[in-house]
Amino acid sequence: MPRRYRPEKRVVVPDEKYQSTNVSMFINRLMYGGKKSVATRVLYESFEIMEKRSGHPALEIFEQALKNTQPAVEVRPRRVGGATYQVPLEVDARRQLTLAMRWLLTASRNRSGRSMAEKLAAEFIDAANEQGAAVKKRDDTHRMAESNRAFAHFRF
Repeated sequence: MPRRYRPEKRVVVPDEKYQSTNVSMFINRLMYGGKKSVATRVLYESFEIMEKRSGHPALEIFEQALKNTQPAVEVRPRRVGGATYQVPLEVDARRQLTLAMRWLLTASRNRSGRSMAEKLAAEFIDAANEQGAAVKKRDDTHRMAESNRAFAHFRF
């Protein structure tokens, strides 16, 4: 990680179907081995499944799921005088989005189901309803930050 020069953030091109940068970023994180067309197909199939199951627009469910899984605070280790403390810190907006996408993907990959599209759709619907493994991960992160609130004065 460079100490002085910080490279500028890249501009994310929106996806062609929904014109959403969040969908495009999620496709890139879903992708394995450079197979973007496969990842795109899987995500769009999961959107179709979500629309059939819930009756709401898939993009709304997706955005709500992202919003419900974004953490507000997290703990970071800080070394102070030979001891390592878990210090709660506020999370930057870009990192909130990154963590939410990562947790949704991990939770859906660990889920039992027939296809990845069905697993993704189920996890998105659960996260939009404040349920599921990704929302539980966010709640655990918040709980950890709350329990380590006594070390908040160590943030510099």
